[in-house]
Amino acid sequence: MAEMDPAGMALAANAYPIEDPEMIPAQRYYDEEFYRLECERLWPHVWQMACRLEMIPEPGDWIEYTNVGKSVLVVRTNDGVKAYENHCRHRGVPIAGGHGNDHGNCSKSGFICPFHGWRWNMDGENTFVYGKQLFSQDKLDPAELALKPVRVETWGGCAFINHDADAPSLRESLGPVADRLEAHGMSKVRSEWWFGTKLPANWKIAMEAFMEGYHVMMTHPQLQRGLPSLYNQRYGDDTGGIGATVDPNMSVRENIKAQIANMELLNAGMGGMIQAKEIEIARQFENVELPDNLEEAVPMWYGMVMDAVSKQLRERGEDVPDLIAVSQSDPVEAVEYLFPHYFLLPSLTSYASYRIRPLGPEECFFEIWSLTHYPEGQEPEVPMEPTVLPYDSQDFPMIPRQDYSNIPIQQKGLHSEGFEFMRLSKDREGLVSNYQRLIDGYIAGVEPSKLAAANQQLGGNFDGPIKDLGF
Repeated sequence: MAEMDPAGMALAANAYPIEDPEMIPAQRYYDEEFYRLECERLWPHVWQMACRLEMIPEPGDWIEYTNVGKSVLVVRTNDGVKAYENHCRHRGVPIAGGHGNDHGNCSKSGFICPFHGWRWNMDGENTFVYGKQLFSQDKLDPAELALKPVRVETWGGCAFINHDADAPSLRESLGPVADRLEAHGMSKVRSEWWFGTKLPANWKIAMEAFMEGYHVMMTHPQLQRGLPSLYNQRYGDDTGGIGATVDPNMSVRENIKAQIANMELLNAGMGGMIQAKEIEIARQFENVELPDNLEEAVPMWYGMVMDAVSKQLRERGEDVPDLIAVSQSDPVEAVEYLFPHYFLLPSLTSYASYRIRPLGPEECFFEIWSLTHYPEGQEPEVPMEPTVLPYDSQDFPMIPRQDYSNIPIQQKGLHSEGFEFMRLSKDREGLVSNYQRLIDGYIAGVEPSKLAAANQQLGGNFDGPIKDLGF
């Protein structure tokens, strides 16, 4: 017998539920029916990052956001950001865009349907019906002709949409991680660049590739070799001869040089994770006097660097946070996930930001932004659409290029006849399990308040354990 959701509607059965939190059925990543359940039961009820706010700075500015067959117009109005379903109330034709990343300004002409010329203003009000006398009067009720609104909330420099009018708010869903990221200046950064690519992989495979640092030793060997003490301490010194071992005789001076070299690798490999301006400041402390004890010296050195980065970037006119203060009051993880398809990699004052949208059971569109602070009036031109490259392009930064080398072949491996389950580390790959079980909660029609509470547990869970989600 089918389960019932809170509204009393029968739910389609989930053929591949998670019964053991450490074992994820492989079919969840390619089965057509499971993908259909996600499209019907997950995506219409979750908060989706639709656009960055610097893309719509003036009244009338709009951008189209598309996902799983639904198109939404996000518009800056005189009264704030609004969103509408992108269809003409006459015959259903999209009134703007239609290609997924279109944008424009409707303050003068409004939105004009390309089929019969009906029009709407930025507030969604119908302003013109061609041949109005041809229609029955009761079919032209202004309330019925108005564009259908979509819930929209802004946070962290982005607009988020939700098709479910009754879903818990964005803040209720994100929980304390929203406040922690905001304390780190999330709403004040701007786009430096924006890349996109189609990956031949399920959207969850692409998301999960970044849910733990356990893969760094093999996938990003340059990072582990550059600073083995950081990675080996977290995952154990038993590298099996693959990664570098910790040098017990490394001096404080050598360690500091390694720390700076690691920053340089992150800058070259990812851009937004560490900015050149931050490395420039860190180098000022390359030869500073420090205790001989590494356990004392390294934290002291980082404290000096964080203090100097905050002060010197503020002197340049950048509204950056006090890094020492926020690292104590609002600590964040190396990766922070905002369910279901957006995550951030905070570093000092900058971020790498990722968004992944499904294009089918075994294909997704993968986007990366580099985000950083700028002095007022010195912001670069806003990228309005991603630079789309083949996933194996050498023009991608090194770190995502290395991840892209794994993701497509993992998708193929999941089809192997003898591969039935992913086997997760209960201690370090818990976020994968927690994410997947939250998806099951949506498919099963779990009470929205319980889903929001489970969603909150994803904050700070990078590299973390499997959790009890409460359902």
